[in-house]
Amino acid sequence: MSWFKRENAEFDSAPDSSSDGERRVRTEGLWSKCPGCRQALFKADVEANLNVCPKCQHHFKMGARERLDLLLEPGYQIVDQGLRSTDPLNFVDSKPYKSRLRAAQQQTGLDDAILNAVGKLGHHAVVVSAMEYSFIGGSMGAVVGETIARAADRARAGRIPLIVVAASGGARMMEGVVSLMQMAKISTALAQMDDERVPYICVLTDPTTGGVTASFAMLGDLNIAEPGALIGFAGPRVIEQTIRQKLPEGFQRSEFLLEKGFLDAVVHRRELKGYLIRALDFLTPPLQ
Repeated sequence: MSWFKRENAEFDSAPDSSSDGERRVRTEGLWSKCPGCRQALFKADVEANLNVCPKCQHHFKMGARERLDLLLEPGYQIVDQGLRSTDPLNFVDSKPYKSRLRAAQQQTGLDDAILNAVGKLGHHAVVVSAMEYSFIGGSMGAVVGETIARAADRARAGRIPLIVVAASGGARMMEGVVSLMQMAKISTALAQMDDERVPYICVLTDPTTGGVTASFAMLGDLNIAEPGALIGFAGPRVIEQTIRQKLPEGFQRSEFLLEKGFLDAVVHRRELKGYLIRALDFLTPPLQ
């Protein structure tokens, strides 16, 4: 027999009551799981900590606009906008490339996987190119190549430093050889900067791979990375399958690359802006 009977509708499972589904809706999107320590984190706490896990210091991905806000003083100007891919190959795989572009543009509010800005980093005038990983994996097509090349030309013309924040899965396969040509195009623009001794710094974030790593991401006067960033050409799984050997612990992570001499420094996100200001103090001539 039943010893108790619920009289209060608040505890009933009627559709208009406070059900588990409703509770999930109320808390949905407020929490995330850290890939590093696997702890459940309150998203507001992570965002307040520069998108770094307060427990294990895992660095979450950041969008291009967040990067600009992190590095530049208020009042910076976004430039070189309005460039969009024309889909030169009319590429179709599981869906048309044009559809992927439209979806990415609607999701991110960007024309492509890059933002250029002109502003101040501390007391230094700089040009910053920040890549957006959530736009088709931050892949480099004609628009990304042209935008970074314009940033290099702008920096060279104004004789002010260029900083590129790389976050990319590599060259964009949907644009074929057009995307591969961007490697040479950007590298040439950076070589012209080097000829005129205009500083170029690359900040490598998680992940920086493929044709981006094989070109401008490793050509800086100073190459620095965030902790734990995956940096390389092919991914670890592809390499293991090719050479049929187990890779060392932490292979292709920023700390491993620093140890092997591929990077100049690994810098925590909260220290990044100050580090870049000090670096530019050394790389730029004193004001007259």
